[in-house]
Amino acid sequence: MRVKGKVCVITGGASGIGKALAERFHEEGAKGVVVADMQADKLEQVAASVNGLAVVTDVSKEEDIKRLVKAAEDEYGHIDVFVSNAGIARMGGEESSDADWQQNWDIHVMAHVYAARAVAEKMAARGEGYLINTASAAGLLTHVNSATYSVTKHAAVSFAEWLSINYGDRGVHVSVLAPQAVRTAMTSGRNVSVASVDGMIEPEQLADCVIETMDKEEFLILPHEQVREYMKRKALDVDRWLSGMRRFKAKRPESG
Repeated sequence: MRVKGKVCVITGGASGIGKALAERFHEEGAKGVVVADMQADKLEQVAASVNGLAVVTDVSKEEDIKRLVKAAEDEYGHIDVFVSNAGIARMGGEESSDADWQQNWDIHVMAHVYAARAVAEKMAARGEGYLINTASAAGLLTHVNSATYSVTKHAAVSFAEWLSINYGDRGVHVSVLAPQAVRTAMTSGRNVSVASVDGMIEPEQLADCVIETMDKEEFLILPHEQVREYMKRKALDVDRWLSGMRRFKAKRPESG
């Protein structure tokens, strides 16, 4: 799918990946760009820069997602592309609080579910649409220092697979965005040596990859191509892969 002439909605749009995608979609000639986030001031700035619409949204609340979709439709008409991108990063394992687990689940999984509920059937009825769910390479592999992040990002990938199976033959394309380290506020000032083992990329580089993958309508959007090889190694010998990850963690016990 080409973005030109399309209406695009992006959550987590006030900064980082979401901001870069909004700017790139605008450059590609999108009919309308709608950005959603909880950071109202930054959100308005991004919207102004792309002649778009800002909608303050808490993606963990289904009513907010419904309100976002209505605002986008009222402004531009039907939604062609929905990028469910908002995310958080917290370090911790099984000892993490129930509240922390729930927050990760609500933002990394249920936000995608709410978006699909709001737009997938409408897209299918038209026979055209594109859903992009931001996960992470951690959702395909793991994050050795965050169970909450890794588990919920795995669930995000699984849900995107389910959407593709159930909507792919009805004209709705589905992709999952799974980068390693991207230079954003989420990675600023933190030790991210695990995710950045293959280098830290700029959000604009990621946006290039998104456009290229949308054009090919492939499921996996992999700004770090090495992730594909890691997935193959994991699939071929899970025990060897787990052993390697234990060695990796032992060498970088404080990496996040």
